[in-house]
Amino acid sequence: MSVTSALFTGVTGLLQNGEAMNVIGNNISNVNTVGFKGARTLFSDMLSQNIGGGSQIGKGVQMQVVQNVFSQGSTQSSENVTDLAIQGNSFFALAPPTATVPVAAQSSAFLSRAGAFQVDNNLTLVNPDGYQVLDTQGNPIKFLNSGAAPTTDFGKIISIDNSGLITYLATDGITQNYYNTSGAVGVAATPANAATVQRLAVVTASDPTALTKQGGSLYQATADAGVSGAGFSLAANKPNGVSEKILSNTLEQSNVDMASEFVKMIITQRAYSANSKTITTTDQMTQEVLQLIR
Repeated sequence: MSVTSALFTGVTGLLQNGEAMNVIGNNISNVNTVGFKGARTLFSDMLSQNIGGGSQIGKGVQMQVVQNVFSQGSTQSSENVTDLAIQGNSFFALAPPTATVPVAAQSSAFLSRAGAFQVDNNLTLVNPDGYQVLDTQGNPIKFLNSGAAPTTDFGKIISIDNSGLITYLATDGITQNYYNTSGAVGVAATPANAATVQRLAVVTASDPTALTKQGGSLYQATADAGVSGAGFSLAANKPNGVSEKILSNTLEQSNVDMASEFVKMIITQRAYSANSKTITTTDQMTQEVLQLIR
């Protein structure tokens, strides 16, 4: 291996391990972020040339991919009924406040595991950044308070069941109704109505590692993520497996394991130092050769 190749190999190691430290640092900084999913770096080697005898010389390392890790985070109880977590692999579906609704396809929605929702001044269920939570028609979950119908006007959400069925208390303080459709009057909370009203939508990705991060614990689908391109529907809003369900009064915490991240940090830091030493040693060898020439 030439001196130039040795230097280049060390430089690639420095650069890529530096990027790996950024990923680890981001994981650690988000250890308390609701619904955050950590990431890991995968490396691959770079081949330079064949030198005969079936031998090849490498010229360093490259970052193959920064892969999101979607293991289930721990859950924490909350006093807010609109704090939600998903036990399973699905995602909440959201849309920006300026989006055209209904959202035409499940793959067009923003996806999130962070379920810290609240009803805003417009009586719309939103996340802390104002993104609207979608129902099984692809519309924002929006309630109605006309001020003239105390038995149906929205007062407050009192329960969200495992399937996303939303029950609210009317302004008379007695009557319970189901959320029906976006911006419309609710219907009486009866078993017959429970089968037909719209629910909070969940979306499944067959390969969540292919989702792209959008910041704010939001993701968007790519062609490889396996998110359905079909529209939202009550019939298609099925859990991904029999054990999957929506949990109310619960938040999913970050899935980052601090102990593991610190171990990775130590290993990566040592790799960084080793590559730095490679560059220093190669430079010393170059200086010695120059001294001999002189």
